Amino acid sequence: MFCSAIRNILKNSQNAAKNTAITAQIRHLRGQQIPQNEIEVIQPTDISNKQDDKESQATHESSKEVALDFGNREAHVPSFNLAAYVNKSSTLQQLIHLGVNLHSIEKRKGLGQFVLRLDFEKNVKPYISFLVDQGISPDAFGRMFTKNPLLFKEDLDDLQTRVDYLKSKRFSDEARQRILTHNPYWLMFSTRRVDRRLGYFQKEFHLSGHDIRLLATREPNVITYNMEHLRKSVFTLREEMGFSPKELSTLVVRKPRLMMIPPDDLIERFSYTHQDMGLPHAQIVQWPELLSSREFRLRERHEFLKLLGRAQYDPQKDLYISPKTIVEGNNFYFVRNVAKSDLETFELFLRTR
Repeated sequence: MFCSAIRNILKNSQNAAKNTAITAQIRHLRGQQIPQNEIEVIQPTDISNKQDDKESQATHESSKEVALDFGNREAHVPSFNLAAYVNKSSTLQQLIHLGVNLHSIEKRKGLGQFVLRLDFEKNVKPYISFLVDQGISPDAFGRMFTKNPLLFKEDLDDLQTRVDYLKSKRFSDEARQRILTHNPYWLMFSTRRVDRRLGYFQKEFHLSGHDIRLLATREPNVITYNMEHLRKSVFTLREEMGFSPKELSTLVVRKPRLMMIPPDDLIERFSYTHQDMGLPHAQIVQWPELLSSREFRLRERHEFLKLLGRAQYDPQKDLYISPKTIVEGNNFYFVRNVAKSDLETFELFLRTR
């Protein structure tokens, strides 16, 4: 009933909600600002007390001004703060209406100053029109601009060229929209660079055109991820876990995000599922979610099923439990639908194990 009441209030007062959103972000931004007396200014040990007093006074006076050039500021000094400008800047207000999280932006070096200099009509609106033309929902604008405000620095013709490249590679409208909304950084990559990335995955795993499109659409972030990390993860999957080339190709297409997980975590999860749970490579390939779940969660649930005599993962035998269900849902879902027990028993097991 409480949630319904809130929804009714929001429906009847949309304008008030917009103003509240602005006010909430201002309060949040101001709440993050560090008081001056909490900033520790480190002074050289060989400077006289007289010099200390002068520098302290200068620091106090400069704190009254807005430091636009903060690229060389010390790490312990708070980042550029946008709170003081929201009420006076129509651009910042418009960005808040779109759902942009200004606090998230200002925490990243240089972006607060960059966003403050934007003119909404000249620097933002044309990019909104471009995204609308690509079929992007307005609901996604806030998340996209929060994640990558530097999109506004890119030439619109270059952005169109990069979208046209995806069309030429037969990515569907829905695939392109998913790629752009889930990974706004994709548009920062030149067509040549994206082509090399797609070529790497296609050659490394012997993928067809359909499979490479599926991989890129399921996890757009993997295409622009750090290549050194990707190579290490691929090495771990192939050499340390022993998946065959065919198994590895199937695995990365079904769950491309595995390549973004730290190799040590992958090994830990594989070791538990393969050795402790007794699952062969084929079953892990069939249910790659096992490698994307944290090891302690696998351990807790497997040991509970083992205690109940239900840890049976062979589909050829009775009382078979699909390994996929072990990592699905919250504890209540697992206990009721998989373990066929109750939450009180499971919680007691966790306290006494």
